[in-house]
Amino acid sequence: IYMVERDYLILSGDTLVAKWDCGLLTVYCDELLPLYLKRVKDADLWLETRAIDSHRANSRLLKKALKLKDKDDISTAYFVHGATITDNYWVKPLDSVLTYEDIRFKSDAFSLLALKGTYASFDKAANSIYTNTPELTNTGSFEKCWRLVNGNWWIYKSATHRELFSELFIYRFGKALGMNMAVYEQDKRCIRTLDFTNNASFNFEPAFAFMADNEDYEDVLKALTTLCPQAIDDYVRMIILDTIVANPDRHTANFGLLRSIKTGKLIGLAPVFDHNMALISHGYLPTPSRYDLLINSFNKFIASHPEFKRLIPNFDEDLIISIVNDLGLRVKAREVANNIMKRYNMIKF
Repeated sequence: IYMVERDYLILSGDTLVAKWDCGLLTVYCDELLPLYLKRVKDADLWLETRAIDSHRANSRLLKKALKLKDKDDISTAYFVHGATITDNYWVKPLDSVLTYEDIRFKSDAFSLLALKGTYASFDKAANSIYTNTPELTNTGSFEKCWRLVNGNWWIYKSATHRELFSELFIYRFGKALGMNMAVYEQDKRCIRTLDFTNNASFNFEPAFAFMADNEDYEDVLKALTTLCPQAIDDYVRMIILDTIVANPDRHTANFGLLRSIKTGKLIGLAPVFDHNMALISHGYLPTPSRYDLLINSFNKFIASHPEFKRLIPNFDEDLIISIVNDLGLRVKAREVANNIMKRYNMIKF
């Protein structure tokens, strides 16, 4: 795909942090520079990471409804100034007088098209008076959308019955174990999760910003020790939870750090989110074997770091059954509980 070459300013809110000019990154405020640009000095590559997944069918419909002429990832992100709901980074032309308030998202007019992709939603979106939509920077491989509800942004995703149960159960389970969990709710054949940055009151820095695609436990621990030591305990709790509920999808876009929008200081691990491939999402789990990758990976990690054994929670089958019953969704409660307990008991305390 032919890509238009552009020069632009990179901002955090209304603070100029860098300039991308003729393929050269000039940094003016290192404290507020996105972590990705600290690692990779290429603003176009950074913009690409912020674009909606072009393989999603509804992304093609969105671009058509918005009449985008240039549909590559950089152009797609640039169309909405590279802005997202979950951080306050954005870009503008070198001579632009735009402010952050000018480009912030204030409408969810394209949400139905992004989520459902029906012709009615396509036709309505194509005739909308709005063009500034957060859907063009709503990343990930599943069809989803941002909706504005009583002043708060929520991500909505379609979900099967089992995906819905898994997301809701793991949220409730993690919360019961004292973990910092992103809020999940059921909503009309959908699952929705609340924007944990409170409309970019904090900047979310996904782990790929500092880890690329490397999700190795030891390497992430090493990076956090340097970048944000206060995130370590919550990171270990997260991988414990993933091990217990059989979540194979904890890649580096599915966790990250929160950062102050004023100082750029890293605050801690973002609330744990995205469990729609875990537990029974794709069928009831088989009995875990001694070859189970997640269990073996965690046990290897904990053997090297016995100081983190203190973070392994204590719970029993009664807690699992009570959460299942509270959810009121039809599942095989005993089978779910038995599998979780078997995985839990295979962890080396």
